[in-house]
Amino acid sequence: MGFIYLCDNIIVMRNFFNFLKSKTLIIQLGIALGVVIVLVFVVLQWLKSTTNHGEFVEVPDFSKMTVSQMKHEIDKAGLRSQILDSANYNPNYPRFSIIEQNPPAGNKVKKNRKIYFTVNPSGYKKVSVPQVIQKTKRNATSMLRAVGLDVLKVTYVDDIGEDMVLKIKYKGKVIKAGEKLPKTSKIELVCGNGNH
Repeated sequence: MGFIYLCDNIIVMRNFFNFLKSKTLIIQLGIALGVVIVLVFVVLQWLKSTTNHGEFVEVPDFSKMTVSQMKHEIDKAGLRSQILDSANYNPNYPRFSIIEQNPPAGNKVKKNRKIYFTVNPSGYKKVSVPQVIQKTKRNATSMLRAVGLDVLKVTYVDDIGEDMVLKIKYKGKVIKAGEKLPKTSKIELVCGNGNH
């Protein structure tokens, strides 16, 4: 029984090796290889046509353009846009103009790529005036600068508290702690001169 089993295995192995040398296997492998080559070629051509392979657009410089000008130029370039939140006000750029773009100008991108924009707001954001009444001029100036306000001038009046802040003025009008002013506003401190 074992001898017959061994002979059957030898016959099977011989048939397998004969099949490996046969023309049928070579023809089938050739057909399979040909089909794979054709499929790879078709897929590469399809990818090339759908992804605009090798076709790039140079990103224009949108800096300082208004949003409507940017939209016109972006359509001309075959790109898309998305406006991000406004940044802090930059006085070197016109209001509501583009102050930043990503990707930057000069980069090569594919058509229909989305460009992200940051727009300059209409002005400085408003900040709350801190409580500086009855603080020294030096402390008050530091506290005001910390929130983004500038001390334009200091006026002295007769009061026993030397260099103590008695009032704050903005454009000649007395203001109170908690009022909102545009960042970088110039204010006036009214302080005591130490006289009764």
